Amino acid sequence: MAINLSQIQDELLPKDYLLEDPFILYISVIGGIFACKMIYDVAHFISAIYFKSYSSLSVAQRIEWNNRVISTVHAIFMTIASMYFAFWSDLFSDNQHDRLLIFRCSPMSTFVLGVSVGYFLSDLGMIFWFYPSLGGTEYVVHHLLSMVSVTYAMLTGEGQLYTFMVLISETTTPGINLRWYLDAAGMKRSRAYLINGVLIFLTWLVARILLFMYLFYHIYTHYDQVKQMQTFGFLLVVIVPSVLSLMNLMWFGKIIKGVKKTIAKRH
Repeated sequence: MAINLSQIQDELLPKDYLLEDPFILYISVIGGIFACKMIYDVAHFISAIYFKSYSSLSVAQRIEWNNRVISTVHAIFMTIASMYFAFWSDLFSDNQHDRLLIFRCSPMSTFVLGVSVGYFLSDLGMIFWFYPSLGGTEYVVHHLLSMVSVTYAMLTGEGQLYTFMVLISETTTPGINLRWYLDAAGMKRSRAYLINGVLIFLTWLVARILLFMYLFYHIYTHYDQVKQMQTFGFLLVVIVPSVLSLMNLMWFGKIIKGVKKTIAKRH
């Protein structure tokens, strides 16, 4: 049986939220896509003027350079917003609301998720268009899983807390991108490259390993609420973090090998 999205929203979301919902969805997603385009153009303009190594890059490398600026801006924005909603805001506090935690949302939290959906749509479009230069199969799987989860939380208001927890893992993206920039600039043997590698290791450990362990613990302790979600939403909460955790562990192993290799070369 097909899922009636309007019916789900009527049952799960308060009326005052529903009145604003269409406007928030359209503006946030379109705004996210527009922001990606604007950042890409600004990155191209500024990089061509202030970074000498940019002009020596191939066309494919310039595209990736600009694409990584977009992902860095998105990562910084989503890290700040996600940490605020997940840990500092009263929206998902256990003691602040009568409404079940798993069904809580606000116009602002939904707007933020909409911006992220716009980013994932834009980035997936570029990945497919230039495939595989901007990322292989693992990037496509990661982005598809993330986009489906974020879109579902945005549309239904279900599981937004866990969506923000997963999005905190974007903390690692600026370091990963900086590593690529340093390599492109011929600074692979520099001290900055080594320090950046150590920071990637630490942020990955905290944001993609330890935080996911806390996420699973939180799901376990709030399982009485999680099981009340729609079937599709329940599967997303259980399966998506599990798959991403396996991918994170796989990439973490590569990071450890890379750090060891870099340190060994310096000695």
